[in-house]
Amino acid sequence: MTEIDTATLQRLDAAHHLHPFNDNAALAKRGTRILTRGEGCYVWDAEGNQLLDAFAGLWCVNIGYGRRELGEAASRQMTQLAYYNSFFQCTTEPTVRLSAKLAELTPHDLNHAFFTNSGSEANDTILRLVRHFWAVQDQPEKNIFIGRHDGYHGSTVAGASLGGMKGMHKQGGLPIPGIVHIDPPYWFGDGGDMDEEAYGRHCAKRLEDKILELGPERVAAFIGEPVMGAIGVYIPPRNYWQEIERICRKYDVLLVADEVITGFGRTGEWFASQTFDFRPDVMTLAKGITSGYIPLGAVMFNDRVADVLSGRGGELAHGYTYSGHPVCAAVALENIRILQEEHIVETCRNNIGPYLGEKWKALAGHPLVGEARFLGMVGALELVPSKPSRTYFPDRGRVGQLCRDFALQNGLILRATNDAMLLSPPLVISRSQVDELAEKTWKALDMTAHALGMAQG
Repeated sequence: MTEIDTATLQRLDAAHHLHPFNDNAALAKRGTRILTRGEGCYVWDAEGNQLLDAFAGLWCVNIGYGRRELGEAASRQMTQLAYYNSFFQCTTEPTVRLSAKLAELTPHDLNHAFFTNSGSEANDTILRLVRHFWAVQDQPEKNIFIGRHDGYHGSTVAGASLGGMKGMHKQGGLPIPGIVHIDPPYWFGDGGDMDEEAYGRHCAKRLEDKILELGPERVAAFIGEPVMGAIGVYIPPRNYWQEIERICRKYDVLLVADEVITGFGRTGEWFASQTFDFRPDVMTLAKGITSGYIPLGAVMFNDRVADVLSGRGGELAHGYTYSGHPVCAAVALENIRILQEEHIVETCRNNIGPYLGEKWKALAGHPLVGEARFLGMVGALELVPSKPSRTYFPDRGRVGQLCRDFALQNGLILRATNDAMLLSPPLVISRSQVDELAEKTWKALDMTAHALGMAQG
């Protein structure tokens, strides 16, 4: 393939490519950053700049870049059987093997997999199939989903409706009917003077109040990310999810854990529901299932739900052309093999995670940082104008973008949401790379503080 220079690529991109979650007109004037290769925890752009990717692509490159084994697994499967569908009473060997592997890995009785192409499609799937679950049990009125304000469950019509991002709801007439939202646990924003356990109970009670307001006979499910990622890595109190589960059981409401971000080691366990010790009825997966090397999503149903869907629901009139695609399944199996055989999740929990957490939390000492949140291998820094007051900058989001750009100048990729800097590196990051990450983050904070006329660290 003939190489194209960067400027030409940028012109072609501006002319023909609509980017997700971007002001495309502004991006066209500035010019897109073209990434050309990756290795381990680093990526390189077309100008030759080496960047430490502290966000793992988009929360997903868990085993790092450049693992040839995944490409080889895809090649083998493409050569043997590039595609067949899961319709017409058919399937393929990798699809079956991945179903069994996920049933083995996921906790408790989440023993049944339905495959999609993404986390968004996985959450579309649960909206339909959970409502179907209640309808075939003669409870069609039990169809309301409760999500959380500022939650993120994808950008399809159903996924964006289940999520609580107001900016997304402005586009496309969302949310669709039958979906309501409650406030999330966000200690920095509304924790007040409550201790952690009291705050966990307080936030969980919002769900009970909403169920009682709507009527338990009308509420089908509650959906939430164990750690709320896109809005700014909101880490709930330890007792929050146990209280949520207790409430769901009390009113016979299904509990859906969206583990698209948190699955496959991100919180120091294979799944965040293990970290927080609760039992979901349904779990949505994507991202780390293939470390982002190829698109794949899945929904795991527990025995109760699956028994109804398969035994009483007749034809399951739902699916996708690429549900259980054999190449995607083969790549996922190889990704999981690497995670298991190289003990990556255990190393994160016992070694690199605590080291990264220590370095990340030390950044709370910077004058610009109001809070340093961290769990497992994910975290955030809340940037504030005044540390004691827990207030925000005016024109919220501007300072975070400024800090993100300074980090890029120093060879570090962090994500900015509002004025929080988000962390989610590949799980294979080394201690020396953690040191590099911490040093470059501090430097970006200093540069941001200087630009704002504030004291530096």
